[in-house]
Amino acid sequence: QVQLVESGGGLVQAGGSLRLSCAGSGRTFSPLSMGWFRQAPGKERDFVAAIDWSGSITYYADSVKGRFTISRDNAKNTVYLQMNSPKPEDTAVYYCASGGSPYKRPNRSEYEYDYWGQGTQVTVSS
Repeated sequence: QVQLVESGGGLVQAGGSLRLSCAGSGRTFSPLSMGWFRQAPGKERDFVAAIDWSGSITYYADSVKGRFTISRDNAKNTVYLQMNSPKPEDTAVYYCASGGSPYKRPNRSEYEYDYWGQGTQVTVSS
């Protein structure tokens, strides 16, 4: 069974830091792009960050650029999201995803991703 499992969510103060992890199992994700998306209450799911198979190409939403960093460890089948200086407006359920064509540039569209985690709640207090 192919799975992505997020961890590391929780309550953090604005200006602090938090690192989300997403561990894959059931297949190797190393050839595929991986991404993070988030959904706040009453809103649509939005793109946050994406990384290509090699880790050398990364994309970020303008709202998190300079504060969040996506990285991956293919040996561990894991992708990370380092959240620095979070703001209350970053509060959301964060989902990791993987998919697309192997060895291609990452994608900002959720429709390009085939595998999804169950989500982890991040709450940023002011």
